[in-house]
Amino acid sequence: MKHLHGAVLLCLLLGVGQVAAGVRVVTTTADLAAIAMEIGGEKVEVKSIARGYQDPHYVQAKPSYMRLVNRADLLIYTGLQLEVGWLPLLIEGGRNPAIVSGARGNLDAAHAIEPLEIPVGEVDRTMGDIHPEGNPHYLLDPRNGLRVAAVIAERLQELAPDDAEVFAENLVRFQRDLQGRIAVWEQRVAVLEKKKVVAYHKQWEYLVAWLGVEIAGYVENRPGIPSSPRHLSALITQMRANEIGVIVCANFVDPATAKRVADKAGARVLALPIAPGGEKGVERYADLFEVIVEDLEENLVRVESAR
Repeated sequence: MKHLHGAVLLCLLLGVGQVAAGVRVVTTTADLAAIAMEIGGEKVEVKSIARGYQDPHYVQAKPSYMRLVNRADLLIYTGLQLEVGWLPLLIEGGRNPAIVSGARGNLDAAHAIEPLEIPVGEVDRTMGDIHPEGNPHYLLDPRNGLRVAAVIAERLQELAPDDAEVFAENLVRFQRDLQGRIAVWEQRVAVLEKKKVVAYHKQWEYLVAWLGVEIAGYVENRPGIPSSPRHLSALITQMRANEIGVIVCANFVDPATAKRVADKAGARVLALPIAPGGEKGVERYADLFEVIVEDLEENLVRVESAR
C-alpha cells in the first residue's frame, strides 16, 4: 500500500479528514495518531483529541470530544496519568462501552514500554506534576514508537481480523523505515553524548536517555509549578559555572521565564515540537525526530564552537 500524502495525513491528525474506514480510531495525542495512521492506513479513520501544538496535560473535556469517543471503535491513550485530568470525563460522557477500561477498544499504549522515573515513596501535590506511574513522555524516544506501533497493530488485528495482513505489512514497513532512520540519527548525534542542557519541564528524559545528552537542571524546580527567584538565581549560577548554553523547552510553553534565565546565563532557548502537527513540516512521527535531531545538533555544536 502506498504511503498517504503528507497533507492528507495532517488532515487526519487534525480531525478534518474523511475516509472510508473499517475502524474508527480516536487517540489522545497527535504522536499516537501519527503512528496509528501509518499502521492502519486506508483501513482506519484516525482522529486526535490533543493537537501537536498543545500541552496534552491540559485539554478541555469538550462535548465535541465526547462525541468522538462515542463513535470510536478504538481509543488509544498515552497513559501513566498524562490524561488523568480530562480523559475519564470524556469516556464517561462518551457513553461507549466499546472503549471503557477492559474492553478491546481501550488501549493504554504505556503497556508497551518500560517507564522511566517511577517515584519512590509517597507522592503529593506539593511536589508538583509528578506522575506516580512514571514519566509519560515516552514517545520522545523513537525506540518506544516502535514498541507502541506493534501493540497498535496487534489491537487493530483483533478488531478487524479481515485486514490483519494489511496491518502486519504496514507495521513491518513502519518499523523498517524508523529503524533505519534511528541508526542514522544515532550516528549524527554521537558528538552530542554527555553534553549538558537545562530543560524547562521534566519532558525530555526519554529523549536524552536515547541520545546520551545530560539534563543538568530545570527551569521548573517542581514540575508544573512556577519557580521561585531563588531557584532561578541558583540555576543561572550553575549554568554559568558549567558553561551550559542551551535551555530546551516545548514550543507551546510561554518562553518568558526561560528567556530571562538564558539571557542572564549567556545561553539560548531551544523550543522543540513534541508531536506531529506541532510545527510546520512535522507531519509524520519520523518528521518529529528529523527536526529535533537537527535542532539539537545545530544548537549544541554551535554553542560548543562559540566558546
